[in-house]
Amino acid sequence: MRHLRWAMVAWTVVATLAGAGLMLRAVPAGAQAPAQTPAQAGGPPVSRIAFVDVNRVLARSAAGAQAREALERERAAMQKEFDGKAEEIKRLGEELEKKGPLMTPEVRRDKQEQFDRKRRDVQRLADDLARELEKKEGVLLQRVVLEIRGLVDKLGKERGYFMIVERQRAGVLYGAAEADLTDEVIKLYDRAAPQAPKKP
Repeated sequence: MRHLRWAMVAWTVVATLAGAGLMLRAVPAGAQAPAQTPAQAGGPPVSRIAFVDVNRVLARSAAGAQAREALERERAAMQKEFDGKAEEIKRLGEELEKKGPLMTPEVRRDKQEQFDRKRRDVQRLADDLARELEKKEGVLLQRVVLEIRGLVDKLGKERGYFMIVERQRAGVLYGAAEADLTDEVIKLYDRAAPQAPKKP
């Protein structure tokens, strides 16, 4: 494996509203009627289900960009370590190819065993680095998604949605533009993010 791969992971973001009823209920005389929805009050109809594209939030939000930059630095450091080991194996292989015929059987056997051992070590290193990077990726992205969850939950309650789903995990085949809250979540997320101190 020449290059380590990492991918950003989309996480399910669902906000379920408490107290939302689907059936009409009679209001006893003298009791206070529930607040009207915008549709009941003559306003534009409100969709009860919306969605958020978490991949887009991670790609376009300030916090998402910072997470990607941190992951890229980790990936670059790991790639450098891997490339150094791989280059060592390459040199050893070239030495065997060019000088092997001139070596004694014992020396060639030792060199071949050394080459095979280092090649196995590099493969294990690649696997270990990939797992380590995946773990770091999960920690960073989980933090971002947890912060998004709070914003989505608040937005859902304020707008009166029954449910807000994550577009990829929910398998949304079609979603009207007015049901897409992603850009709003990005704006809220950037607004809520702590501002980095300005350099003097």
